[in-house]
Amino acid sequence: MRSFYRLMRSTRAATAVEYGLILALVFLAAVVAVGNVANSTNNMWGNVSNAAQENM
Repeated sequence: MRSFYRLMRSTRAATAVEYGLILALVFLAAVVAVGNVANSTNNMWGNVSNAAQENM
């Protein structure tokens, strides 16, 4: 029980939580960015496909 109280007063635990939150936000931003790039790329190749079919 004493080690639990020591952990609650420790600033290392708070720092670890803060770094975890920062890491989660960076990961979320990366996932959103990759999703947007994927949609743009998919639309681009769809336009290329449509243009190629019209010229055939």
